[in-house]
Amino acid sequence: MTRIAFYGSSLLSSYWNGAATYYRGIVKALHRHGFDVTFHEPDAHDRQSHRDIAVPDWARVNVWPATPEGLQDATARAAEADIVVKASGVGYADDALLEAVMAAARPDALRIFWDVDAPATLAAMRQDPQDALRRMLPDLDLVLTYGGGDPVIAAYRSLGARDCVPVYNALDPDTHHPAPPDDRFRADLGFLANRLPDREARVAEFFLRPATLLPDRRFLLGGSGWSQGDLPANVQAIGHVGTADHNAFNTTPRAVLNVARDSMAQTGFSPATRVFEAAGAGGCLITDAWEGIEMFLTPGTEVLVARDGQDVADALAELTPERSRAIG
Repeated sequence: MTRIAFYGSSLLSSYWNGAATYYRGIVKALHRHGFDVTFHEPDAHDRQSHRDIAVPDWARVNVWPATPEGLQDATARAAEADIVVKASGVGYADDALLEAVMAAARPDALRIFWDVDAPATLAAMRQDPQDALRRMLPDLDLVLTYGGGDPVIAAYRSLGARDCVPVYNALDPDTHHPAPPDDRFRADLGFLANRLPDREARVAEFFLRPATLLPDRRFLLGGSGWSQGDLPANVQAIGHVGTADHNAFNTTPRAVLNVARDSMAQTGFSPATRVFEAAGAGGCLITDAWEGIEMFLTPGTEVLVARDGQDVADALAELTPERSRAIG
């Protein structure tokens, strides 16, 4: 059996870790194809006290201390694998982790960098010719990305990657499916995202502005980092929402919103995990406009597309329960 050592942020927790459900889908599918996957994740950012799932039967999980000694022990285990994967955004000593993991890999092992935030990674490499990943790209066998289409493929190849292949988000019907409504999540519009600097302006435009334009409607904001005091009176911040509640969160509100981060919106072709979670749960999805959405969902029929906050407000004002169900 082919063994994979996969170094990522967390398989067990989605706390400050939006890639968790993407990793779960990927690793579960690899297991079904006969691969033996060990996921190595650091005990960082309080994720282990906010686990969404127990260790599954389709992966081994090594939680390593976020210390230099822990990093050394975890990376040494790369020598056990036939395929070694280092993901972006692990959250502890990423550059050192990349260098140590690839140094520990056997000479005959396939060495892969898996980028779950390609626009940000590419921007960092362009700004710094001595960036650790940029220096190592020509020696890696393959780059896989969360998405990005031709622009990301071309950018990676221009920086020295041997090849770059996008692996897009998709639906796992075992985990994302319709669920009964939950009174905790009743709202006209729900939005689930952690607060990040390169998301602030677009959240203000696509979520907070519609809330201001529609003061009689109820808006629900899930995710870490939001402060109730900074929000309009008709917006309720409910904090971290575990993945066990995502189906109910997506099906209960009249509509749910997807907002791309700045870098993703500029690059396009990178649908977020939330897009597929909402679709699988039968939620009525409103998304900001980004290039390539028609590759995944049909605008106007399977998803509502908004160019700005006014479009979101107009869509909500016109959205009947019947239309919401039909789109979902």
